Amino acid sequence: MNSCKDRGGLIGFGHYAPQRRVANAEIEQDLGLEESWIERRTGIRARRYVAPDQALTDIALPAAQMAIEDSGIDPSKIGLTLLATSTPDHLLPPSAPLLVHKLGLPNSGGIDMAGACAGFLYALAMADAYAKTQGIAVLVVAANILSRRINPEERASRVLFADAAGAVVVTPPTQDGQGILVSDLASDGAYYDLIKISGGGSRNPYRPDMDPNEYLMSLKGGQTVFAKAVNTLTDSAMKILDRAELKPSDVDHWAPHQANSRIIQAVGTNLGINADKTLMTLGEYGNSSAATIPFSLSKCREERSYKPGDKLLLSAIGAGFVSGSLLIGM
Repeated sequence: MNSCKDRGGLIGFGHYAPQRRVANAEIEQDLGLEESWIERRTGIRARRYVAPDQALTDIALPAAQMAIEDSGIDPSKIGLTLLATSTPDHLLPPSAPLLVHKLGLPNSGGIDMAGACAGFLYALAMADAYAKTQGIAVLVVAANILSRRINPEERASRVLFADAAGAVVVTPPTQDGQGILVSDLASDGAYYDLIKISGGGSRNPYRPDMDPNEYLMSLKGGQTVFAKAVNTLTDSAMKILDRAELKPSDVDHWAPHQANSRIIQAVGTNLGINADKTLMTLGEYGNSSAATIPFSLSKCREERSYKPGDKLLLSAIGAGFVSGSLLIGM
């Protein structure tokens, strides 16, 4: 059980990964890549894909249930549910109300948040503020089914993306030093077009003759994305550590977005954060966008504990070049 369940802030963690494991060899064979090419370039060995009958709320549900159970909180005390996703059940209505219904939360509002890979950080920042100002518990879930949005013929997206869900329960602090201590949320629309799904929005609405590739994900400018990600994540983390008057060595656990092992290693080296403090699930579970941070927080807790007083650093950047860093006290 959660060692912090009698405290405030983040008090419950949950995660879910689909059963179907897709190893690199399957993708390498389809794309004509040499053996081990994907792992050398990304650090990914395998990823999980949903079953044909699973939708977004189907994978968000078990992660949310696990987090609520882990928190020990009465579900009726949850007053708001935020669902960070880029792949909802339907374009309309939002999926969060359906998730709230499936969970049986009698007093919870629910809304989707589309922040791409940084979506969980934005949702968590809002959850923390709402919990503190309203004095209620908030459930934050991040989930994605990216296997249905990748272009099977585009190497850049196919080798990376995966399906998963993660969740946390946030409550008002009971003492100083709990919850979000410092935050830095940013965006850079100058890089808006580098990671996108071009079809289906108001700029390029659905039409009968639409090329299927227009509603699949496209990644371009790999070197630009890499450099921008490393610089942005490094600068953002240093900014909030300076504001908190802390050094990187004061961080007990670093949970970066699981985008690519080379990005994580470069940022970790820039910050001077030891590898043993870095939460990593990328190798076995791939990149599930916003879900990777809460998934890693929960999954890695099987081998480590988050003790009262610990400092957690969360870092993410994604499509639209939406980014952020959070420093959290347990």
